[in-house]
Amino acid sequence: MKLIYRIAVGAASTVVIYLAIALGLILSQSGDPVTMDDASGGGLDFSAQIAKTGPEPMALTRFETRDGAGQMARVYPGPSGAPLLVLVHGSGWHGLQFDELARQLQGSATVIAPDLRGHGETPQRRGDVDHIAQLEEDIADLVTATVKPGQKTVLAGHSSGGGLVVRFAGGTHGEMLDGAILLAPFLKYNAPTTRQNSGGWARPLTRRIIGLSMLNGVGITALNGLTAIRFNFPASVRNGPLGHTVTDAYSFRLNTAFAPRNDYLADIAKLPKFLLIAGLDDESFFAKEYQPLMSSVTDKGQYLLVPDQSHLAIVDAPDTRVAIEKFLQTLTDAPE
Repeated sequence: MKLIYRIAVGAASTVVIYLAIALGLILSQSGDPVTMDDASGGGLDFSAQIAKTGPEPMALTRFETRDGAGQMARVYPGPSGAPLLVLVHGSGWHGLQFDELARQLQGSATVIAPDLRGHGETPQRRGDVDHIAQLEEDIADLVTATVKPGQKTVLAGHSSGGGLVVRFAGGTHGEMLDGAILLAPFLKYNAPTTRQNSGGWARPLTRRIIGLSMLNGVGITALNGLTAIRFNFPASVRNGPLGHTVTDAYSFRLNTAFAPRNDYLADIAKLPKFLLIAGLDDESFFAKEYQPLMSSVTDKGQYLLVPDQSHLAIVDAPDTRVAIEKFLQTLTDAPE
């Protein structure tokens, strides 16, 4: 009995120490806002995006989700028989990022650009979701609500949106996809493609993330709503006409949901036929590292590196549009 008692006490002590370390890491780092432009420098060049002019943006349409909350998306109708192309925006922004590209691709696909949960004009809770799988569920619900019988489905994403495409392909709903398009995707903080803190764009609360990961490892999720990362939006965006749509911080559960799983190579290996496009002047990622890394686990990829294009500029680069149109045509021509 004494031995059993000692074992029980030892096990309890180990659990207490483990939880104490996790909570200590969480509490040691504040999630309060900081003046990112002054505190960290770096970041992304939004000047071209701010200077954009064009037609009035497409109106938002509401789509139902399994929890009844719904999600908003812009729909750009395409020709009969063309694929369904869902465009997934990057961190901190929303579907309006793709307005120019979506219009250009209407001759090749029916295009839908959602404002992911926690983002956009009026989200229920900015920068948060209910649980880690929810973004994948929302995309699956959007595809189910819009895809027509026999229509090919392609999921495309930029930056963290590209990471979500990879996560989706490796998860429960991956079989829904006939193709994927990755625009300078975030694969993981420790992937050889990622610059430190994404080139100054992101401020991850590293100790807090480690502590929360420890708690999640033993099934404790009650603190997953705490802020885990902040983004370096320049003052010109914050104070501009779309400043009210900025999402400058993510909870732990949204930050986790918006990226491939820890074994990101396993998610990459499950991608369907895909096209990857990145600019050689990308400030956040090492563009030349994508193909060596990803081709080590899959032979389904096509890779295009575009000279003189930055992380944000790659979305609207002419080479991007042409490459996507060709990729969509290969899916349209492919036999059933």
